[in-house]
Amino acid sequence: MNTFEVAVWADGHLRMLDQRVLPHEEVSIDFFSAEETARGIRDMVVRGAPAIGCATAFGVAVEAFRIAAQGIPASWPDAMAPGLKALEESRPTAVNLRWSLERMRPLLVSTAPREVPQRLLAEAQAILREDHEACLQMGRHGAAVLPDTGNRPLTIMTHCNAGALATGGVYGTALGVIRGAVDAGRKVRVISCETRPFLQGARLTAWELLKDGIDTTLITDNMAAHLMSQGLIDVVVVGSDRVAANGDAANKIGTLGHAICAQRYRIPFMVAAPLSTIDMKAPDGSHIPIEERPETEVTHIGGKRIAALNVTVRNPAFDVTPAELISWFVSEKGAMERPSLEKMRSLFHG
Repeated sequence: MNTFEVAVWADGHLRMLDQRVLPHEEVSIDFFSAEETARGIRDMVVRGAPAIGCATAFGVAVEAFRIAAQGIPASWPDAMAPGLKALEESRPTAVNLRWSLERMRPLLVSTAPREVPQRLLAEAQAILREDHEACLQMGRHGAAVLPDTGNRPLTIMTHCNAGALATGGVYGTALGVIRGAVDAGRKVRVISCETRPFLQGARLTAWELLKDGIDTTLITDNMAAHLMSQGLIDVVVVGSDRVAANGDAANKIGTLGHAICAQRYRIPFMVAAPLSTIDMKAPDGSHIPIEERPETEVTHIGGKRIAALNVTVRNPAFDVTPAELISWFVSEKGAMERPSLEKMRSLFHG
């Protein structure tokens, strides 16, 4: 399976693959401060909750090296505060961003002042390694509970991009389940929804899977219900940007509609996400903030306007699928059938 350098440390700074120009170009951009990293996250150079978490950690490290080059500050927390604030405010829905900051911030006071930059970098690299392993585990756990289709190929529908590009560059979450099935010897066909308005399915998921030689068919988002009604989809597998304590899961806009249709046609609906994406402070999906993105993402495609002038636009980037519509929740700890508050708590206290 192909791997990608989504967000990595290179030559003393952060380097991120620019996902805005895929699949036509493979270009990386270098970042030298937390402010630059925050802008890259906000502008979708990197996207996908686990990838945002990794990028955030490296953004903290690169800010520390930038500051240390001017002299060790009297107070690391004070010196880092503007950069951490910029990162924290870059995107609101993906909880991995906040989780990453909460993991990095204590090191500013628990580490000898001259060792702070290297200690932060070591932690960022640890977060990246842990993401790789979590994705591999999720892939195995999810693949083990996919429907048995006998000698017939298994047809999996996915929405948005929850692949290697959305994580630390290995396997992915939802696409990790697909890759896990392939590695286990299953014959798999994938239906990739295009995922308007940013087209992550058309641009990124299809590109990733085809690179791995996985049979992939692209559809527009509004074709999914028809294919389900015709019995052409065996299971739906998606990722998540934040999972509430009761199992409600926020994912790319359009996911909720697919979940409702899947229930109507008795198709299993699986959410795959690492523990770092679970927000136990959010009691349910109503407490998950939904990012509203620029209207030009809706009115334009490839820089060209497609919409009528002066039309009012809404562009919520995510919707929330209630836990009652989720057949399986898969994390690095295993596959959980019908998530609930008690079961989600067991992931951390079981």
